[in-house]
Amino acid sequence: MIVALDGTALIVAQPSLQRELGASADQVQWTSTSYLLTVAALLVVAGRLGDRYGHQRLLLVGVLGFGAASGGVALAPGIGWVIGLRALQGVFGALLQPATLALLQLASPPDRLGRAIAIRTSGIGVASGLGPLLGGALVAHLGWQAVFLINVPITLAIAACALAVRIPAPAANRSARLGLTGAALLAAALAVLVHTLAGVPAHGWTGTSTLLGLAATAVAAALFAGHQHRTALPIVPPAVARSRPVTAAMALLLACGSGLFGTLFVTTFFLQDAQRLDPLASSLRGLPLTALMVLGSPVAAALLRRHGPRRVALAGTGLVTLAIAGLSRLGPDSGWPGICALFAVLGAGFAAVMVTATGTVVGDTPPGYAGVVGGLKQTAMNIGPTLGIAIAVGAAPVAAAPAPGTALPALTVVAALGLLPAALLPSRTRPPDHQVTTTDGTSPNGPSDPPHLRDPPAPPHAVL
Repeated sequence: MIVALDGTALIVAQPSLQRELGASADQVQWTSTSYLLTVAALLVVAGRLGDRYGHQRLLLVGVLGFGAASGGVALAPGIGWVIGLRALQGVFGALLQPATLALLQLASPPDRLGRAIAIRTSGIGVASGLGPLLGGALVAHLGWQAVFLINVPITLAIAACALAVRIPAPAANRSARLGLTGAALLAAALAVLVHTLAGVPAHGWTGTSTLLGLAATAVAAALFAGHQHRTALPIVPPAVARSRPVTAAMALLLACGSGLFGTLFVTTFFLQDAQRLDPLASSLRGLPLTALMVLGSPVAAALLRRHGPRRVALAGTGLVTLAIAGLSRLGPDSGWPGICALFAVLGAGFAAVMVTATGTVVGDTPPGYAGVVGGLKQTAMNIGPTLGIAIAVGAAPVAAAPAPGTALPALTVVAALGLLPAALLPSRTRPPDHQVTTTDGTSPNGPSDPPHLRDPPAPPHAVL
């Protein structure tokens, strides 16, 4: 929740920050980009560190560092300090996010895990909806610095709660040692990819910097894949890479996340530019999305227990696709009831996708790898919005704000692609002693592993 609040409230604070610090538009953009680069590049590495050194320890370091960096931003004397401290804040944000999913798996008994995931999803929805409103109130009365200062007492409270709770400690995972070369290659590939996608609004998909960035990403990804194949310390273990449910859940989150956040980017411009609404009125049009994410998450958890991941994911992805397709038909004279209804459908669909994909990731994680899988899941959730905005802008005419009729059909197709990985999810939730299914039908470690190297069966609390 604090990560979602921080990101959404910053958007409201940026104009005031620019005026007071005398920053350029590009410098203000880097207050978001620097954070996004570090957090996306380090999420998987942070998850691996949690598997090795303990998720509760990583959560404490991450949340305290996040609060300290937030306080530093509020006291920064210039825009350069803000950009640098935001990058540092992203490092600590990367440490704390995978730990939350891993600790959720460790702390929740099987009959309550679905409820815990639903509460987590609802919390993210509440924070995302309240972020702009809270940020606006803080900036209006206390200045842009208050958006960051408020994080300090909240992070201290989170740290105190984390220390007070006793989490069952998993068995030591000696195979979770971090290979520095693989970590560096993965971080480089992700950082270059995010930087390239973030630059698409300025340079377009065919711009020289975009093409060079995509080429560099491909080279880094190829080097990383080759290193993973050869090394004895892969940062993404074979047990994870060959898990069909985990891979499908990641792809589903990427497709639907791109569709959702790209759509929100487009509709924000539409409501304020085409329908001439002020920021508050346009935000109110989107409240049904937040409400249905909050209310729909526990419903999705109940449906997941009854109907299984595949059906719920297909239904949720279908709702997201239909809502984006409906929003693509908006015009300057479209009434608010129809807009609100479509946002409600979008929120309900995305709640179903989030709960199902998160439950699958947590439930099908091979023992000892909860952190790295949580990092992969959060990476998909961080890259998705950047990719969605890049697709939306790429579909618009040069130097024009993206319009629903031109940008949203492309995002509809992207969201519809999520139906493919949704169909690969398990038809039913797994029994406590399930073996993780891999894409080649073998056990996660392959048939050649001797008994003392094979992953043990998943404990009951690891299964949704």
